[in-house]
Amino acid sequence: MAILSMKNVEERKGNTITIPKMNLHIDKGEIVAIQCNSEVGKNLLGMLSGEIAVLNGEITLLDEKYPCPFHKVANKIGIFSLNEGMYERLTVKEYLQLFKRLYDVAIDVEEYIHKAGLTELRHSKIGKLSYSEKKRLQLAKTILHHPQLILMEEPDQNLDIESKFIIQQVIKELAAQGTSFLITTSNFESAVLLTNHVYKLNEDGMKKIKVVEEIEEISAASDSEVKEEEKIVEEIHPINFEKIPAKVDDKIILFDPTEISYVESNEGTTYLHVKEEVFPCTYTLNELFNRLQPFGFFRCHRSYIVNLQKVREVITWTRNSYSLVLEDTKKSSIPLSKGNLTELKQILRI
Repeated sequence: MAILSMKNVEERKGNTITIPKMNLHIDKGEIVAIQCNSEVGKNLLGMLSGEIAVLNGEITLLDEKYPCPFHKVANKIGIFSLNEGMYERLTVKEYLQLFKRLYDVAIDVEEYIHKAGLTELRHSKIGKLSYSEKKRLQLAKTILHHPQLILMEEPDQNLDIESKFIIQQVIKELAAQGTSFLITTSNFESAVLLTNHVYKLNEDGMKKIKVVEEIEEISAASDSEVKEEEKIVEEIHPINFEKIPAKVDDKIILFDPTEISYVESNEGTTYLHVKEEVFPCTYTLNELFNRLQPFGFFRCHRSYIVNLQKVREVITWTRNSYSLVLEDTKKSSIPLSKGNLTELKQILRI
């Protein structure tokens, strides 16, 4: 069952495209995370919550086509915004009881206090809670009317470890019961930890990121059989795998080589630099170079491999000191060893 459908949705301010044309489909019980900058995420959720008019494209939310009076779907949606005001003179329990009456739902407030890990703070005034505790209370308020779709903006930003864990557990528990989630976050790692349905939205449009669960172990009894089968298959059908894996906790992200700006080796660990974020990789620098060289990567230094398509400048500091400056917003600078300068000139034909 489709909970949310977005077709060719785009936002413009004057001649500036703030949200590039995008398509999205969320089914019942599905968790979808979109990694984007905070302003884009805020505007995207603003469209879905009725705060921003949908001028381009088509949105269908809970069988209602936009534009529509938002009150038709408001009681079926939960909104977890980044900056939400609270009645700080109320206690935790009083606050949830207030929203219980507003939503007119028959629920046990104590159950939601427990879900949010606030049992010992139920009689504490909100003004005395920490930032992370307030966000857990906000989560309890967001879910107490059993929404079919929950919109979340930066759900774990600046939270302590306990609060991040509680939010992750509640999201997964509700999804298993059929609740759908659309999450926007500027942190790619947060997106991956929350779901395998991850998209990256930037000025180039929206692209789905391939994320898979890592298989920790294979039973000893069948391990040798599996290896033998794989060996036979490899001999008959050699596979040319062009994705580069990086690991985030118990998940593996698969990047296209062209997404990678450069690779760095530091203290025995190899790191992929993708869209100004850093991801550890299990391959050595030499192994990565062998795989990435056909895609235009260059070994510029004993500890660095760079995507030449991302290089904007070659800078000479001294007779023996050189750097490559990339075209990202940080103007990342990568060392270029003197011994590799001649080879680079030949590649660039200069």
